[in-house]
Amino acid sequence: MNRSQFSIIVALGTTQTLAWASSYYLPAILADPIARDLGVSSNWIFAAFSASLVISAMLGPRIGRQIDLVGGRSVLSISNVTLAAGLALLGLTYSIPVLLTAWLLLGIGMGAGLYDAAFGALGRIYGDKARRSITGITLIAGFASTVGWPLTAWGLETIGWRNTCFAWAAAHILIGLPINWLMLPPVAGAKAAIAAAIKPHIPIDRTMILLAFAFAAAWTVTGAMAAHLPRILESAGATSLQAVAAGALMGPAQVAARIFEASFLSRYHPLVSGRLACLTHPIGAAILGLAGGGAASVFAVFYGAGNGILTIARGTMPLAIFGPQNYAYRLGIIGAPARIAQAGAPLAFSLLIDVMGSRILIVSSALSLAALAALCLLRAPPPRSVTKEEDA
Repeated sequence: MNRSQFSIIVALGTTQTLAWASSYYLPAILADPIARDLGVSSNWIFAAFSASLVISAMLGPRIGRQIDLVGGRSVLSISNVTLAAGLALLGLTYSIPVLLTAWLLLGIGMGAGLYDAAFGALGRIYGDKARRSITGITLIAGFASTVGWPLTAWGLETIGWRNTCFAWAAAHILIGLPINWLMLPPVAGAKAAIAAAIKPHIPIDRTMILLAFAFAAAWTVTGAMAAHLPRILESAGATSLQAVAAGALMGPAQVAARIFEASFLSRYHPLVSGRLACLTHPIGAAILGLAGGGAASVFAVFYGAGNGILTIARGTMPLAIFGPQNYAYRLGIIGAPARIAQAGAPLAFSLLIDVMGSRILIVSSALSLAALAALCLLRAPPPRSVTKEEDA
């Protein structure tokens, strides 16, 4: 890995940590205080969050196509501005219409600024050799929940939820925007590429459908856990302190698993990593069910490890199977069902937890096993021959 590649990995890892911490992981801490101030149920907050994920799913293919044409520099920089605007408006919210508008902006920002966009940017820069870079940024951004939840909780306690939103907005303008704009290289010939662009035809074949289903099932679980992990653990008998401590272990578990993926599993096809990762959530849920709330940290480690590897697999499996041509656009298509499923997860699981309590982990485990079954139906293709044009 040369110095330029290392610098890009550190830059994107930093901005991805900021983007995830200030958007996707926000409702888990701020949903209840926002709802109390607005005089509504917290389900309204999760519904707005879900709507934002639907918006990001709808924009995914278009954003991916733009990255394929001009690279990720401008797209990721615009995402910082959009996320900052959404967070600032969220901090000013005093009514449901303003709340929905704020999450509309956050949905656009998430569509242009989270992992799929970052993976697409790396694929545009490095082509077939992007796997190491994809793993690298997820190693850093794996701490997004570890950083984001405590910082947001600390902001809530010290300056209130409104000023916490303003602080995250300022971070996007003062930290995220300069890093994305200055550290990502511009793409040569971008204007010519736009002028000559023809929308590619990507067939929705069996492999595409199985990948889309696997990611949709897995990311439904991710969406639910991001929004409700502390609540689920407390329903299983954990104390509030145990639940928070367990949540803080997710980030290190994700990073440790990604180091394992980079050092050992990288010698195998990404399908192997994906299949192994789908098993960890059901194993952790079984341990929590048998041992009770005292095993909250064990469950968090198992879940975090699997989620950490699945995040890499989401970027590396399509790259390994289909190659770098139209990679970001293909990611947008494959990822759209996952984002829509993920969008419904916070609200759906919120309602189900009211009825099922910790038994909701039966549902999440079934979804993880369904994703495993879909990946087991896929076969690793023979190594692709790299054309002279791609190698250049």
